[in-house]
This record gives sequence, structure tokens and C-alpha cells, in this order.
Amino acid sequence: MKRISIAAALASVISLSAAACGGTAPGGTGGGTGGSGAIKIGTLHPLSGASAGDGAQLENGAKLAVEAINAAGGVKALKGAKLQLASGDTQGKPDVGQSEAQRLIQGGAVALVGTYMSAVSANVAAVAERNQVPFVMDVTGDDGILKHGYKYSFRIQPPNSQMGTVGAQNLYDIAKSAGHPVKKVAYLHDQTAFGTSVLAGFKAQAAKLGFQVGPDISYDPASVSDLTTQITQVKASGADVLAVTGYYRDSVLAAKAVASVKPRLNAVFGVADGAFDQPQFPADAGAAGKGYYDSNYRLDANNPKASALATLYQQRFHTQMRSEAALAYDAVRVIAAGLEKSGSRDRGKLRDAVSGLTLDSTVIGNGPIKFDQTGQNVNALPVAVQVQGTTTKVVYPAKYAEDDATPAYPVTGG
Repeated sequence: MKRISIAAALASVISLSAAACGGTAPGGTGGGTGGSGAIKIGTLHPLSGASAGDGAQLENGAKLAVEAINAAGGVKALKGAKLQLASGDTQGKPDVGQSEAQRLIQGGAVALVGTYMSAVSANVAAVAERNQVPFVMDVTGDDGILKHGYKYSFRIQPPNSQMGTVGAQNLYDIAKSAGHPVKKVAYLHDQTAFGTSVLAGFKAQAAKLGFQVGPDISYDPASVSDLTTQITQVKASGADVLAVTGYYRDSVLAAKAVASVKPRLNAVFGVADGAFDQPQFPADAGAAGKGYYDSNYRLDANNPKASALATLYQQRFHTQMRSEAALAYDAVRVIAAGLEKSGSRDRGKLRDAVSGLTLDSTVIGNGPIKFDQTGQNVNALPVAVQVQGTTTKVVYPAKYAEDDATPAYPVTGG
């Protein structure tokens, strides 16, 4: 990624955020959260516990959005009112997320952003609906959350079913184009609703495409310390591809087990995996992660403003920005655009404005952020990323490829 100065990065990010606040709605009204003063947006992320690193990324993405919007003049339709984050630590626990959501709402938050874990988001969505407060999900994949008929919940990322379906299609297309069609996929996944629902989508699409999925092998991500036994089972299965859906720590364990057991595979292919597309994975996995794929949501590195955001993030927080931070950034922008469009702090009017938005995104998609009647972003799109050298790059579809990268397949054997 080309380096630019922090001043240039900030200017570009402000331009991106200003696009969300350029509406022509009339001057501010009081609404359901009071009149003048800063407009509170509640964030709900795991700021402590096993997922604190991811929570920090999401929280930092939200902070940059607020700073950029405020620097561009705040919410102009509300006389330049500034945004203010009110943070809640979910600890990765559904009950804590629920109580923190209630606290933030009672504290005057006009909307909520979160939460990284679907089980937590399910509880928060129920609280948001009961209190009629808009809730914009940044990272949350469970399809079931938006099947309750909620009017106040919105999701930016692809749902788990789409992650699985598109993951199977991406694998099929890459392998077929390389002249090594997929025959049999062993599937390793965490045993939570995340892993099982992505697997279900993958299996359904694989059946349509004509390749076999099995064995599917599950594990407890909270307690697993070694995956050698599971990878030995993969080796015995004769599968030509290993698909993996898990979180960061357990997926690194999987990569190390593959390097130790050495099953004969054409590829290790993550599907909505929490590690294989992350910027730190090549360093953490070393040679064990060479050539690994992941089909997932992804920062649009070919978008100059998104690239500037990533540069600013690294200069500000001294670590590389993950795509999840961009989703949190966009979630705040959605709320800001809704405030601009409605010209009101009223939560009901804000909800109506958000539901009808069309907003450019920092994340790859089939188009701008746009929500259907269930609250799902209809243009969300998983793309295939591969570890190439010391970094991860989008390699498929070709029109989204980073640095003209192309898929290497087979990679670990074949």
C-alpha cells in the first residue's frame, strides 16, 4: 500500500466522511434525546477478554469516523452538532452486552454500533428494538438476528449464509480456473452458531456445484489448545482442500497443525475465517500460513479514500488496520448520514432515514451501502484473499484484486 503523509490521509478521510454529512435536511430539531449539545453514539465491543484485540480495532475505527465527521463540520443539518462516542465493554458476553446497551440508551445514545459477536448482537438487537433505538451492526454474521422482523437493526457485513455460499463459489471458481477442480473438501470449524451456520451455507452451494464436503470437524474455540488430532483426521480423509471457519487464535493453531501433520492438500481455504485474511497472520503463522486463502469482507484497498484511512489508522494507533475497523468506521458514518438526512435527533426519525440511505463504503461491495426491508446491506460481498509473501491480498474476483495479484493454486501440494 502506497504511503502518504498523515495530513494527506486525514484530508482524504475527512472528504470521505463529509460525503456522509452533505445532506440538505432542514435545521436540527430536538427529538427523542433532547436538544442541543453533542450527539451520543453508543459503541458496544469486547474491550476486555479473549477478543479485546478485535474490540480495540472496532472501537478505533469508530473513533476515526467521529473525528473525521467532527473535523468536517459535524452534522450540518443540526447546526454543526458534534458526535461523541459513549463506549460499552461487552467482554464478549451476551448478558453484559445487553446491560451495557441498556446503560448507553439510558445515557442518551441516539444509536448503537457493534458488537463483533453474534450472540452479543442478538441480545443488543432485542434491547434496541424494545427501546426503539437504531442499532447498526458492524461485525455480526448470524442470519437469525434479522429474521425477527426488527425495524431498528441494520447490518453492514454479509450474513453467515452468504459467507458460506460465496466462499464455496469462490473456491470452485479459483480451482476450476487453475485446472484443478475441487473434488472433496474437509471442513474444520468452531462449534458455535458462527461456524455451523457458515458451514451450512457452504454445503448447500457445494451440492449445487457438485463437490463433496466431509468430514466436517468441529471444536470448542474457547478451550482448544491443539488441533493436531483434527488435522490428522483431515489427512486420513483424502480431501484435496481443507476449509476452515474459526477465530484468530484457533485458526493459527490449525495452520501450525497442518504444517506438522502435512496432509496432501491443494489449498487451505478460510471461509469467513477470523485469521487468514488478517495483516498479522503471515507473521504469526510464518511458513505454515503460506498461500492460505480466506473468503471474507475486505477493506477496499483500491479506493484511495479507504487506503488513506488505513494509512491514518496505522499512523495513529501504530498497528495495521483490519477490515473490521473499516466496518465500524462505516457504521458510524451510516448513523451520521441518517442524522444529516433526518435533520433530527429523534431516534424514530433517525431509523427511518437510515433505512432509506445509499452511502459509499470503505469496504468492497457490489455497490454502496443500502439496506433492504430486513435491515441487511444488499451490496455486501465476500471476496477471496490469499497470503502472498509477507502480506494478504485480494486475488478474486479479478476486478477487486490488489496490486494485480492473481490466485496461486494449488499451493500446499497437489
